[in-house]
Amino acid sequence: MELLGKTNIDFIGKRKISFIISSIIAIMGIIAIIQMARGAATLGIDFAGGTAMQLKFDKPLDIADARKALHKNGVPKFDLQEVRDGNKLLIKIDRNVSVELGQSADVVRNAFAKEFPDNSFAVESSTEIGPSIGDQLRRDTLVAATISMLGILLYIAWRFDFKFGVGATLATVHDCLAMFAVFLILDKEINLLFITAVLTVAGYSLTDTVVVFDRIRENMRKNAKDEMAVVFNRSINEVLSRTIITALTTLIATLSLFIFGGEAIHDFSLAFIIGIVVGTYSSIFVASPIAILLEERSTRARLRKA
Repeated sequence: MELLGKTNIDFIGKRKISFIISSIIAIMGIIAIIQMARGAATLGIDFAGGTAMQLKFDKPLDIADARKALHKNGVPKFDLQEVRDGNKLLIKIDRNVSVELGQSADVVRNAFAKEFPDNSFAVESSTEIGPSIGDQLRRDTLVAATISMLGILLYIAWRFDFKFGVGATLATVHDCLAMFAVFLILDKEINLLFITAVLTVAGYSLTDTVVVFDRIRENMRKNAKDEMAVVFNRSINEVLSRTIITALTTLIATLSLFIFGGEAIHDFSLAFIIGIVVGTYSSIFVASPIAILLEERSTRARLRKA
């Protein structure tokens, strides 16, 4: 299936513009990560501390009614997840000034007992997450993300070439930074579900980049005498329809989650939408231009030595 047919767009010729745009995105993303590491961003219970509870009700409870009950009784920031099997409700309450750590569980119990007197419940589990644990989780998350990026670099370097590995790694880092930047600007909560979306998008972006690189490598073998920019442009244009169709297909599914999936996965699907758009852009305008830049420098270095 071809969406665009045969194209002849000079993507590599626009690399200076793309580098400027990507640099701005990367700087904003770095600021967002620094804010997260400092605890200054809007962090979820996983990173900021708070209370996690699981309640089991005698009767089914509508999650919208549960949300209203908590808001009404002074719990402003929380996550709700419905477990339909067994009428269970998972509640995560952020640490905040209106509900002190250690008192959140009592506030929740009192709220549900007051608002739903005819629906008895039992607290199956209640866990308090202190600020120190949140700090440790933030550090562990950053370390895990760094190790993942190094793994991508090593894989692409082995699969293709070190220069391609650098391009793929920087493009993937660029996508992750863009997601952090947008969430910071929108003041969205950064939690483990968001980190899951970031790592998922990293895999998606890497797969898209590998497809482009595979066609570039194939054309480099077939047209060894052609200029590098010509080979790269031809390769990107040849897989352009595939890249856009893949992005649109994934985007349609993710938009469905965003619109109809409910509040529990709203931010996750939003992060995924951002990642798909930026990941498609980076496969064309970040990974390949970086790879050709390093390839051209390597070629000039070999010529000088010769």
